[in-house]
Amino acid sequence: MATPDNKLNIITAVSQLSDINVDSWEFQTLKALMRQYDCARIENKTLNRDQFANKLNTCLMSINQSIDESDIHNQETLTAIQRLQAEFSAELATLNQRVDLLETKIATLEKQQFSPSVELEGEIIFAVSGFAGGNKANSRTKPVNENLVLSDRLRLSLKSSFTGKDELQVRLQARNTPELEDFTGTQMANLGFDGDNNNEIEVDELDYRFPLGKQTRMTLYALGGGLGDFVPSVNPLFSGSGDGSISTFGRENPIRRQGGGAGIGISHNLNDNLNFSLGYVTSDVNNPEKGIFASPYGAIAQLTLEPTKTTALSFTYIHSYNNLNTGTGSELTGDPFNNQAKAIAANSFGAEAAWHINPSITLGGRIGFIQAQAEDLPTTPSAVISTWALMLAIRDPQEDDSFAGFVVGQPPKVTYNSFGENLADQDSSLHLEAFYHFQVTDNIAITPGLFVITSPENNQGNDTIYVGTVRTTFSF
Repeated sequence: MATPDNKLNIITAVSQLSDINVDSWEFQTLKALMRQYDCARIENKTLNRDQFANKLNTCLMSINQSIDESDIHNQETLTAIQRLQAEFSAELATLNQRVDLLETKIATLEKQQFSPSVELEGEIIFAVSGFAGGNKANSRTKPVNENLVLSDRLRLSLKSSFTGKDELQVRLQARNTPELEDFTGTQMANLGFDGDNNNEIEVDELDYRFPLGKQTRMTLYALGGGLGDFVPSVNPLFSGSGDGSISTFGRENPIRRQGGGAGIGISHNLNDNLNFSLGYVTSDVNNPEKGIFASPYGAIAQLTLEPTKTTALSFTYIHSYNNLNTGTGSELTGDPFNNQAKAIAANSFGAEAAWHINPSITLGGRIGFIQAQAEDLPTTPSAVISTWALMLAIRDPQEDDSFAGFVVGQPPKVTYNSFGENLADQDSSLHLEAFYHFQVTDNIAITPGLFVITSPENNQGNDTIYVGTVRTTFSF
């Protein structure tokens, strides 16, 4: 909506120099508009007129993009918008002039030669974690040591660009967070940020991203790539290792964890609401005896769409070779053929959805199936592995970027195995998780969380395992 014409040569009234406090009609009216149209967020504190005008302008621009004035049937709402525009016409005009000037400067800079630069980004995690239970999974004599551990993870990323549109990243990492499967008897208990190299600094990731056109982007990994890095996530609040789910299982669909190393991917936006992505990763690429296509590998294809502004869907297909272990399911899911097969090919299918019920609540869900086949055994036996999960995210309306997350699901389970009935999981484990990501400042976040694994290793005879952590993340 265009702001009314204002006369720049009039004398500013005294009332237009005063700050806008929380109890004023201006503040309350704008806050109501933000809730109604989900156009921005505003803190409950006094703002000067320029700050308030900036928030108002952002909200008006959002409303303009979503509706026309003819769509506003509530006369009271329309009157309130017009009154705010008139009250802050001078500030809005000044703001628009500044934006026009900034756009002119940006256009000038874009025409000039781009100068490569290097930026340093960092993330440090300190975590206090504990685990408890009876005996280790599939053991009657080895108890779970109920201890607390303090661990850390450091990541430093050097990012550079040669054209202004591409990005070269070199990531260094040091960490000492243990994999809890060694202490609980099951990888279902693993944390989402684990890994231990005795805090020795190593190059963890090396990748290069560049555009092939306005709607197409290419990604190359020389090191540290995973299938999930090539495709969008429709539930991104859960996927981050430093700010998402506290468990490995909760972060992403396990079928996307079949493969890692060097790789190549391409992502193309078919339109504003539809994306198609492809990716390929392989390990041991520098081994002349195996090469790129004979080493353990994984290939992914995913269609991601947003049919409405409040819903997102993805459909995933993966083909892998000797990369069956997802790091999240029972031991049998990593090798359903009793360690006799040396050539296991797998076709996997998955689907994921997210529904933004309102600005504060998002409901998500996912399913995954893996059909594995032993190509070097007589009769080429096959096995089917399944997994599912439901996720719920509730944003804190008082704290930007803070939210509570909940995950309920079944870690990967062998539901069928033609190699032998005794090589299929007879029971079903259940993963129950709750965490709260509290964004203390722009650079500090604290995430306390707890998850419970019932019938670990898909065996009702095993004792329930409890894993808790308080993850503190520093970013700069």
